[in-house]
Amino acid sequence: MQFDALVVGGSFSGMSAALQLARARRRVAVVDAGVRRNRFAASSHGFLGQDGRPPEDIVADAKAQLLRYPNVQWVEGEASSAASNADGFSVSVPEGTLHAKRLVLATGVVDELPPLDGLAVRWGRSVFHCPYCHGYELDAGRIGVLWSGPMSIHHSLLLPDWGQTTVFCIGDEAPDDAQLAQMVARGATLERVPVARLTDEATVELQDGRRVVMDGLFTLTHTRMASPLAHELGCEFEDSPFGNFVRRTPMFETTVPGVFACGDMARMAGNVAINVGDGAMVGAATHRSLIGGI
Repeated sequence: MQFDALVVGGSFSGMSAALQLARARRRVAVVDAGVRRNRFAASSHGFLGQDGRPPEDIVADAKAQLLRYPNVQWVEGEASSAASNADGFSVSVPEGTLHAKRLVLATGVVDELPPLDGLAVRWGRSVFHCPYCHGYELDAGRIGVLWSGPMSIHHSLLLPDWGQTTVFCIGDEAPDDAQLAQMVARGATLERVPVARLTDEATVELQDGRRVVMDGLFTLTHTRMASPLAHELGCEFEDSPFGNFVRRTPMFETTVPGVFACGDMARMAGNVAINVGDGAMVGAATHRSLIGGI
């Protein structure tokens, strides 16, 4: 079946892009594997009009609204491959092959967590990434930063606005003297004994046996592409301290003509609100490319 645009990825940015194209009366297919980056979090915050709602509820409502448009088709399953051709692009899905003039990638990223015993099972529940998304709910309490590298200074300087902040070292990673001076000036403290493991809700067990009870913890992750499609199509990438992301033009097109990208895979950092806005811009840009000459 031929579409004007295929959107690969049915989470926040992908559906937002698809909505703009649907409202432009273009034929759109959304291919969704059903794996969201924030699936571990019980609630989403900082998204105007949706603050505090479970992410799955926001996604369910958005999908229902999108599918009210008769020119939208939803395809469940993973897009296994993609290729360009004379008529545009083809994408392989469990049901067969879809074809479109334009391709929007919204396939997201995977968080690679610091190697610390007890962290993975608490990810999104009591260990977080984004202070703006989860800091307020800690009620100005005891907040820990799990220092995973030099970029952790950002957490260490931001989080004192949300509560009493202690920085904990993972392995040999620790702030240098200049970073420590910045942290102290912000009211954060440093625990130099390395972390052994996390226990209970958000308790930090140190290698000397001490246990430090916290209300919540924050750490940075390294990310990788959740799908091989961007690599397979030949898109170029940019480096960041957190991992590679897809390079885009000012009009949100990748280095492969006709392929657009949005959301976490195309930004160094983001959250639900930012990704919804990014998707809206990408959807509009994709539509404009279909018209040409604008």
